[in-house]
Amino acid sequence: MAIKALSVHLGSEAAQRIQSQGWDPALFSLLLGASGGPKWFILAQLDRFLFGDFLQRTTRPLATLGSSIGSWRHACLAQPDPAGAVERMQAGYLYQHYSSQRPSPEEISDVSKNILQSVLASDGAEAIAAHPRITSHIVTARGRGPSGSASPVVLATGMGAAALGNTVSRSFLRHHFQRVVFHSGEKAQPGLTLHDFHTHYCRLHGDNVLPALHASGAIPFVLTGERDIPGSPAGQYWDGGIIDYHFDLNQFCGEGLMLYPHFRASIVPGWFDKFLPWRKAAIDQASKLVLLCPSEEFIATLPHGKIPDRRDFTRLGEAERIRYWEEAIAASKAMAEEFAALVDGPDPMNGVIVHA
Repeated sequence: MAIKALSVHLGSEAAQRIQSQGWDPALFSLLLGASGGPKWFILAQLDRFLFGDFLQRTTRPLATLGSSIGSWRHACLAQPDPAGAVERMQAGYLYQHYSSQRPSPEEISDVSKNILQSVLASDGAEAIAAHPRITSHIVTARGRGPSGSASPVVLATGMGAAALGNTVSRSFLRHHFQRVVFHSGEKAQPGLTLHDFHTHYCRLHGDNVLPALHASGAIPFVLTGERDIPGSPAGQYWDGGIIDYHFDLNQFCGEGLMLYPHFRASIVPGWFDKFLPWRKAAIDQASKLVLLCPSEEFIATLPHGKIPDRRDFTRLGEAERIRYWEEAIAASKAMAEEFAALVDGPDPMNGVIVHA
């Protein structure tokens, strides 16, 4: 029996709607995108189908919410040619080159900005800020106290204190970081008015799209981050995944379903929670969730038996890393093909996993 590349997980309400209405893209009101860096490559082929075909089959407004690479992916969706933007992002990210295996944060930030600029091309920033149907929400974390310092020594003190506090409660992160969401349109979508942390909302316009996207993926000590982004509170902006790594799914409300192409069938709310096994959240409580991810059996067939990740930059030489990532991207085409067959096939529930 052939291995299935794609796992499709449906919450109870999502299952009822899809069973009765089929895979109608108008069912979805929210698209989620997690942090994960090179993990994105396993979703690249699926993104091409979702962004360039499936989500274009409806005129219903769609909100996107992403942190780090999730926000970069969503920037492709809001372009005039989403599939072309995915191609540009894939090429830029795949073939990024550095002077050594341990480049400086300044060099990594320069490369990252070049990747983003290739995605945005000449008019992409304006397209995102003024898109008539896609309302973009880019998540960043504004540092507070030592966590907002440009000094590595002071920053390390702040990050250490944040990690320690987070082991007690996620709520302690509010002393070190503020969630700042950059959004297109007049105001953030009502279902995305997040309430677990004090959140500041800033409107996107042409000159702050790129710095917001760069900040959203700026891991402290790895990239430089962004300071004083136009149209937002003064301060140092870091990776949105610090607070919202995979997101707390209990935050979201609204009439439509949530579409979540993801790297796995489990949720880690914040970046520091990666190191706390008890913080992994089950997906079976989110009734409106539609989560698409690679199956464990499929992952086992990939080179190195895993999906790409950020450690590949130091674990592998550049040529080996690129070759491995290319093979993972090529293999992931099966995920897109299986989802296309599901949405256009006679049985919308074929092979799906329903979470009661």
